[in-house]
Amino acid sequence: MGKRRVARELALKFLYQSEFNPDDLETQLEQFCDRSGTQVEIIEFMRGLVEKVFFQAEEIDILLKKFSDHWTLERMSMVDRSILRLGICELVFEASTPPKVVINEAVEIAKKFSTEDSPDFINGILDKVFKETLKDTSSPTAK
Repeated sequence: MGKRRVARELALKFLYQSEFNPDDLETQLEQFCDRSGTQVEIIEFMRGLVEKVFFQAEEIDILLKKFSDHWTLERMSMVDRSILRLGICELVFEASTPPKVVINEAVEIAKKFSTEDSPDFINGILDKVFKETLKDTSSPTAK
C-alpha cells in the first residue's frame, strides 16, 4: 500500500474520531500523530489533509450537500461523510493529485472501512463534484 493511501486512511480515522470529540482538535491531532508511529512524510500528508478539511469545512459541506442528491449530511454514515469530505477536499483544495486518483483512492478506502453500498455512493458523489466543478478548469484548453 502506498504512503498516500496510508495517510488518507489515517486522516479518515482522525476525522472519525473528531466526530465524537470536536473540542481542541489541534491537541488531538498532535496526540494522534504522535501515537501513529508512522513515517514523517505520511504524517505530514495526513496532517495537511486534515487541516484543510477543517479549514475549508464550510465550503466542503456546501459542495457535499449540493452533490449528494436526497441525502442530508446527518443521514450519511460518519465513515462515508468523512471519506467524502477528504475526497472533496483533495479534489478542490489540493491540486497535487490527479482527480481520478483521488476518486479511486476514496472508493478503495470505502471498500475497506465502510458498507457494501458505500463505494458506489462515494464514487457517484465525487464524480459529480469533479465533472461539475473541476473538469472545465482542469483541461488544457480551458481559460
